[in-house]
Amino acid sequence: PKLVRAGERVAICDQLEDPKLSKGLVKRGVTELITPGVSMNDNVLESKRNNYLAAVHFVKDKSTSIANSTLIGLSFLDISTGEFLTTQGNFEYIGKLLQSFAPAEVLVAKPYKREFLETFGEEFNTFFLEDWAFAKDFGYQKITTHFNISTLKGFGIENLDAGIAAAGAVLQYLSDTEHNQISHIATLGRLEEDKYVWLDRFTIRNLELLQPQQDNGVPLIRIMDVCQTSMGGRLLRKWIVLPLKEKEKIEERLSIVEDLMQNKDFSSQLLDILSEIGDLERLVSKVAACRINPRETVTLKRTLQNVTKIQQTFNQYFGENSDHFKAKNLPQNNNINSYLQKIFSNFKNCQELIIEIDKVLKDDAPVLSNQGRMIKESNDQELDDLHSLLNTSKEYLETVLEREIANTGINSLKIQYNRVHGYYIEVSNANKNKVPADWIRRQTLTGAERYITEELKIYEEKILTAEDQINVIEQRLYNVLVERCAQFVAPIQHNARLIATIDCLLCFAQIALKNSYVRPVILENDIINIKDGRHPVIERQLPIGEPYIPNDTYLDNATQQIIIVTGPNMAGKSALLRQVALITLMAQMGSFVPATHAEIGLVDKVFTRVGASDNLSKGESTFMVEMMETASIMNNISAKSLILMDEIGRGTSTYDGISIAWSILEYLHNHPYAKAKTLFATHYHELNELTHDFERIKNFNVSVKDVNNKIVFMRKLKAGGSEHSFGIHVAQMAGMPKEIVARANEILASLESSKSHEEHTEKLKNMPKNEEKLFQMKMFDAYNPNFEKLKEILQSIDLNITTPMEAMMKLSEMKKVLDK
Repeated sequence: PKLVRAGERVAICDQLEDPKLSKGLVKRGVTELITPGVSMNDNVLESKRNNYLAAVHFVKDKSTSIANSTLIGLSFLDISTGEFLTTQGNFEYIGKLLQSFAPAEVLVAKPYKREFLETFGEEFNTFFLEDWAFAKDFGYQKITTHFNISTLKGFGIENLDAGIAAAGAVLQYLSDTEHNQISHIATLGRLEEDKYVWLDRFTIRNLELLQPQQDNGVPLIRIMDVCQTSMGGRLLRKWIVLPLKEKEKIEERLSIVEDLMQNKDFSSQLLDILSEIGDLERLVSKVAACRINPRETVTLKRTLQNVTKIQQTFNQYFGENSDHFKAKNLPQNNNINSYLQKIFSNFKNCQELIIEIDKVLKDDAPVLSNQGRMIKESNDQELDDLHSLLNTSKEYLETVLEREIANTGINSLKIQYNRVHGYYIEVSNANKNKVPADWIRRQTLTGAERYITEELKIYEEKILTAEDQINVIEQRLYNVLVERCAQFVAPIQHNARLIATIDCLLCFAQIALKNSYVRPVILENDIINIKDGRHPVIERQLPIGEPYIPNDTYLDNATQQIIIVTGPNMAGKSALLRQVALITLMAQMGSFVPATHAEIGLVDKVFTRVGASDNLSKGESTFMVEMMETASIMNNISAKSLILMDEIGRGTSTYDGISIAWSILEYLHNHPYAKAKTLFATHYHELNELTHDFERIKNFNVSVKDVNNKIVFMRKLKAGGSEHSFGIHVAQMAGMPKEIVARANEILASLESSKSHEEHTEKLKNMPKNEEKLFQMKMFDAYNPNFEKLKEILQSIDLNITTPMEAMMKLSEMKKVLDK
């Protein structure tokens, strides 16, 4: 486990022959190759994290870079649970998924080794396969053979050539590493980009959804994860990085959460039952791989019994004949009840397997199956006889002793045992003349003789071979039981998914009750209206007794599209930006949110540009990284995007920074197709001038009070821009030497008294305004609805055979499309 956790690959060598049946040296060979991505060892795996093996397949022209690849296939497999997924998309999408799923190992074709490492970094454990393993036809054949099907249309991936190639490479890798018992990999799912909110890798990092940016930081998942089961914890990680975009599915989750909150007794009983449930997904995977031990099989039985208890508890509260259901007087078409019914009535019946395990295995079965003492009585007559033989050995030997004393008249006879001579009868020298003639002398001592009899020899053989026979028989019976369990892999996996879903929804209900969250109103318009919003992580980290100051936020595409937030350092600007994004994402996960009221118009993308970091290994400065991330945002926005930008332009000179920030805000305001909702925190107070010329840009500031030359942070957002950053006050609070602070105040006073500030502000007011639509050539703008039509026309032209007249006609056709 230590080697695998460190990213190493470990070959397991086992005996390939039975030592009792082989002559000379016993043959040994490699029976398994354990790598970070294909481990099933509990000491390697984290209970609440999936252990994914990923394969990345590039479809590109050799002359282009990976970042310019038009298509990349990606597949994920968690062999410990049987989850198998595939997809394909551009570089940005694949990079986001790699960060979200954080695979333990990534497979890449050897020709792309250098490019992969340069593009995605060296943070992943990578293994490089021959490129034939990524061939589409080879992958298609591997997948259809494994699932015993003739077409992939049923999985919805028939046309995902790059995704199929990646999935085929995963299956080939399992074969290479001797993982051949994989019947628990029962389906291949498709990760559909359009179903989930787009969170690029910068946003997942900046919002600290799964990992903190600082060593002592707290990510969102640590606040949200109160799941009782490992399965629920793993599913919650997916829900956090894959928020939904479909209103109906979000409402379904919210309705179930609300009902669980209202029915506290039911939820309390569910919590108690879930706390007793083992990791059903990983247990059943071990069944399929024939790696489950007797104690784990007993755990499987108890977990399935608890699944039955969950169904019984639901029927008790919500069954049509239950007193609880009648007391609520719910109509038959009540949505909340129907959503619950949809989950709780969908469990598969595994009662037959529960009975069978209970009949065969003892409740205190050992970990190792070759230790014996694990099979109950009445499962095998020969086994019962052997156990009886061992259990009655003492009584049998006492009976033999009493009989021989009576026959010989030697009252001092003893029957004893040692490893050299086995069972023997010891007679003192004084009585050796009374020994019967058919006794065989085995050993002579100073004061006694030791003898054996034919009866003792036969009994000794029975006793000595009984343990081995018991182990053989019990192992055979246990193997039959495991084969029987394997027949229930599919229904158990189905039940495991339901348990994980219930656990996540109950988790949402628990944190909502504990932290006073409210149900968000999900809308399909472009409004985000949050009343008394709070940051879900920060409010939980405050000292006892210190309240979190809530804030209202309103954004839409028509009247208040962009909010410029000014205010001093440490006033809470960054926290405000993050809390709006986290509340929006929590709502679209199906969770209640930290606010007194929240109307969330569905967003399809969330972008953040927060914080600063160098990438010195690539020769990229803080400002370069900032500009690259900002460029990525500007090139991918949509009308339903939510953008958070914090301190854009601070990595360069003041005039450069103001110019870039000003231009970005103009671009976002004037974009013809994608008027994205934006929160823009800045220290450039000059940007407050934008509100006079752009109707959808509004100024707000995080208020502070200056009391006796000391600032008090009010943490409250109010309308209007701020003129001061109070940077020197913050420097003083940080412990800056008094001489530096005093001198800084002198310089500030001198600068503020000069005319340069007023002249600078006046220039900005009089600067020509870019109020027209953007003048760039929109013909190839991806947001232009006519783009696809133009693309089709261009692609249909064969320049080799097109006449001048035909070219003129095509140009005329394209102009008509643009004029629409």
